[in-house]
Amino acid sequence: MPQYILFHKPFGVLSQFTPEDGARSLAEFDLPKGVYPAGRLDKDSEGLLLLTDDGPLIEQLLNPRNQKPKTYWALVERVPDEAALQRLREGLQIEDYTTLPCQAQLLNPQPEVALREPPVRVRKSVQDVWISIEVVEGKNRQVRKMTAAIGHPTLRLIRRSIANLELGDLPLGQWKAIERQDIQWGSEATTASGVPVSYGQSAQPANPLRKSKSPVVSARRPGAWFKGR
Repeated sequence: MPQYILFHKPFGVLSQFTPEDGARSLAEFDLPKGVYPAGRLDKDSEGLLLLTDDGPLIEQLLNPRNQKPKTYWALVERVPDEAALQRLREGLQIEDYTTLPCQAQLLNPQPEVALREPPVRVRKSVQDVWISIEVVEGKNRQVRKMTAAIGHPTLRLIRRSIANLELGDLPLGQWKAIERQDIQWGSEATTASGVPVSYGQSAQPANPLRKSKSPVVSARRPGAWFKGR
């Protein structure tokens, strides 16, 4: 039977089972054998990570044509005004691409979040606030680049949900098993905020003349995308 695992990834941990450059890895958290991350969180980000040995599901989730709604809490420098948040919502230019429309709001009231180890740097002259951002794409360090583009750099980033799956009160560094039916990727699924999941739709118009630079990876080897195990 396939396994499906929700894990609360700590700061400073790679989304892979092999340590690299002195960084911690998933190998130290006693996760079930045979599972692999269905997507990534960068080393400096925290929060929800889905792991499974269901190769076809991993293949679907890693396919950039399938929109994968994810909600993040970002601790940013200074308080963004409504105009700055609207720029996030409408999409903005990041390097060589324009982000898709998203949801963004100042969290009110501000959440009580456990301190990070190591702690986030604090400047007494600058107020830091938590905002919520819900995106349907997952380019490298995208949320950090988005907040930087509006003049509010991200100091801390926590993924709170993936489609209908929520981090909830899962303790840091702990995991729990769920069932396949708990994962809603179909047309009836909604995100944590109740927005329909656009699973199966193309995130960007396909260009038939453009050749993909990414090799096609067989779903027979769910661990082929990640190091270790």
